[in-house]
Amino acid sequence: GLLSAARRNLRELAHGLSHASHPSTPLLADAPKQWQRLLPYVVVLALAATFIPVTITVLTSQYGVPGAIAGALGVAQAAPLLMLAHRPLQAWWIIFPADIVGALVLLAHDPGRHDTWPWPPPTLIAYLFLLLALGLRETRRTVVAVWAATAAAGAVLHLIAPSDRATGSALLLPILGAVVLVIGAAVRERGEATRRLAEQETISEAERAQRTLLEERTRIARELHDVVAHHMSVITVQADSAPYRISGLSEPAREEFASIAAAARESLGEMRRLLSVLRSDGTEGDRAPQPGLDRLQQLVEATVRAGLPVTLSRAADLGEVPSAVDLSAYRIVQEALANVVRHAPGARTRVSVRAAAGHLDVLVVNGPAPKPASPLESAGTGHGLVGMRERVRLTGGTLDTGPLPDGGFRVAARMPLPPADAPAAGPPSDSPSVQPSSEDL
Repeated sequence: GLLSAARRNLRELAHGLSHASHPSTPLLADAPKQWQRLLPYVVVLALAATFIPVTITVLTSQYGVPGAIAGALGVAQAAPLLMLAHRPLQAWWIIFPADIVGALVLLAHDPGRHDTWPWPPPTLIAYLFLLLALGLRETRRTVVAVWAATAAAGAVLHLIAPSDRATGSALLLPILGAVVLVIGAAVRERGEATRRLAEQETISEAERAQRTLLEERTRIARELHDVVAHHMSVITVQADSAPYRISGLSEPAREEFASIAAAARESLGEMRRLLSVLRSDGTEGDRAPQPGLDRLQQLVEATVRAGLPVTLSRAADLGEVPSAVDLSAYRIVQEALANVVRHAPGARTRVSVRAAAGHLDVLVVNGPAPKPASPLESAGTGHGLVGMRERVRLTGGTLDTGPLPDGGFRVAARMPLPPADAPAAGPPSDSPSVQPSSEDL
């Protein structure tokens, strides 16, 4: 078991060394500013431009390496630093063997009093920058494999070194390398945690918007239940009372009215069951009648008493307004005024309701707040504009909202009205006015 586990771990380390854990995208490629995206390239250019001549100079002057060999080693050990911005592991594949070859080349030259072997100072410092780049980009397994390979190479070189060689850098590089790798890995993991948190916040915001939409649709469905239930109750009562109000009905006609009444009752039962699903546990439905355009004046007066100067312009004859459009128009004005009170307290507001070209136009325009003051609510529930859009979409209309150049806000809704010659949705004029019972609702 121990041997198999050791072999498995070795295979994983070898795989980490041979396969980069990230695509060849530059470091800071997702940064918002251009200078941040260019910064890694500036850094690697500076590193290469610094370490290539410094390494060559140290090898020739301090270690006595011939110029051609020193030039080749300096380029092989420092030029791959240009790859640190996007391919640090591939750069390590080049720099690590070049450093080992450089250490073996230095064995052929007499050591000086201040010579450091097997890693000269430029080589050691450049290698630390390489390890930092690996810690910032690679996984923990790859980082551990790189450190283990570095420590193993230093140990082997220490064992084969002559007695007159000072091999302090063979131990110094693994120690400093471990510190650098830990710092790089910590920075990388913190960046990944920040990125995951941002992604989670984005997902949460999308889920919150979807939940708000569903809640608003449920609220609209509960309100429209009363409207539909009223008409279904009227149909039921009229179908049941038709044989008593109309004389001389044939038996097939009586059966037809009875079938209509039964179908209406069944529909009401289905609506009650649907409403029980839409309602939250432990809540009761609103038993008050649903408001309409006839209550706009009361709404505006209540808003004025709350401290918001509002003027209402309502056409005297709007014609036949369907119940759904009537309720939606009232709710749109209610939500728009509530948003003005919350976000622009004291702003002058104008409400206009008129019928034109077969449509009901609802316009709510407010100016900027009279004096700079913090809104009553810095962040709303998100139901206002969502509810307006859903109500307008339900009636087949259009909604236009947005800020104005003077700092105000505009809400404009257009909902279709039935043709002028269309029959009324309510009961006939010669039939008694019937209200739905509480059992039907």
